Amino acid sequence: MQKPSLPKGTRDFAPQIMRKRLHVINTIVEVYRKYGFEPLETPAMENLSTLTGKYGDEGDKLLFKILNNGNFLEGLNAADFEAETDLNKITNHIAEKGLRYDLTVPLARFVVQNQHLISLPFKRYQIQPVWRADRPQKGRYREFWQCDADVIGTDSLLCEADFLLIYHEVFTRLHLNNYEVKINHRKILEAVAETIGYKGELMTLTVAIDKLDKIGWEGVSKELAERGFAPEQSKLLQELLQQFDFNTDVIGALEFSLKDSEAKSAGINAIKELLALLGNKVNSLQVKLDLSLARGLDYYTGVIFEALIHESGMGSVSGGGRYDNLTGVFGLPGVSGVGISFGLDRIFDIMENRSLFAGQDRPECKILLCHFDEVSFHYTNEIAQTLRDKGISAEVYPDIRKLKKQLDYANKRNFAFVGVAGSEEVQNKTIQLKDMDVGSQSQLGLNELIEKLR
Repeated sequence: MQKPSLPKGTRDFAPQIMRKRLHVINTIVEVYRKYGFEPLETPAMENLSTLTGKYGDEGDKLLFKILNNGNFLEGLNAADFEAETDLNKITNHIAEKGLRYDLTVPLARFVVQNQHLISLPFKRYQIQPVWRADRPQKGRYREFWQCDADVIGTDSLLCEADFLLIYHEVFTRLHLNNYEVKINHRKILEAVAETIGYKGELMTLTVAIDKLDKIGWEGVSKELAERGFAPEQSKLLQELLQQFDFNTDVIGALEFSLKDSEAKSAGINAIKELLALLGNKVNSLQVKLDLSLARGLDYYTGVIFEALIHESGMGSVSGGGRYDNLTGVFGLPGVSGVGISFGLDRIFDIMENRSLFAGQDRPECKILLCHFDEVSFHYTNEIAQTLRDKGISAEVYPDIRKLKKQLDYANKRNFAFVGVAGSEEVQNKTIQLKDMDVGSQSQLGLNELIEKLR
């Protein structure tokens, strides 16, 4: 007999877990809709030609590839592969599709394919699983869910301002009040590179500083030295890469510290405009301008976001930024986009560890109706149908069993109310209602029951 198992890095979600996950999803969706985003879904698999080359060499290695239908080796000569050492070339012969790595590349593909059907700017949210052939560890899975929102077809920084407000509202609603959103701008990072005398070496610089949280300044300085940076340049870089409160005072600090350049002007002007769009709202946001934030610079071209929850033991729970070239790889150049993505699984794990799902462990069905015999069974079924017609969820225990067994079922399912009917209730057209939280009981008529449950 085969022992059931799951692939590593994947999980089942039982009903009591799904109720909590849906609470997170529904909260995020409500906020996205409030800001004008509309839903979109794309297939779980994409053509490998769509996915490869969009995430860098390391990202390509993490793509799950799907073998071609039927006999995927049919028509191939094994001798053709004996001397082949490039696994990608071999894979191209036997796999034409792969599981999606994120939701942004499928969005770009969708926009290009459907540009005649959509209106720009196109605002969409998308909540679906993605897959990465990564090593499973705490907070990192091979199958996980992303909750994305993107705006395609506008350069306006109003989008970035809205995303900062969305972060605040989502985390506040989920009671994750000790959040922090880090923000930076690619042009400011370019200005930093120019200030320390390494104009044009942005990618070399950011590969090192992106590891700051893991290896500290000593490790970053060592890596920069190996890449040809002088000690005094590393020291100046450390002085520049500070975290600032996100307010108007930061403008003066940046203008004083950075060397005059086109990149400096573009980056600082963007921060000024963003602050102006947020107005007084900025005072309620937990946002830091973090000049060491350098994630995703192989595709982000403007503002960069990263959100984390303090004292959670996790890394970032959300990230995003402005990208200008993604649709260009599919033949539609010059269309700017910006987006963020919440990591559902990490947010869920943090909330579960902090016991923030009070009330979400209840079944959606509000009342279980119990009975003693055939007559009361049919009577409770009629009551259930009436309750449902009134918009109240109700369930009837499906078998005629001892009342204790039915109540045990109600306790295991954590029902808020149990209604019991015997011969007396059938005769009087009433129901005995038990409040499972406080243990009180009352005899109610149907109209009284409806009002109570509402």
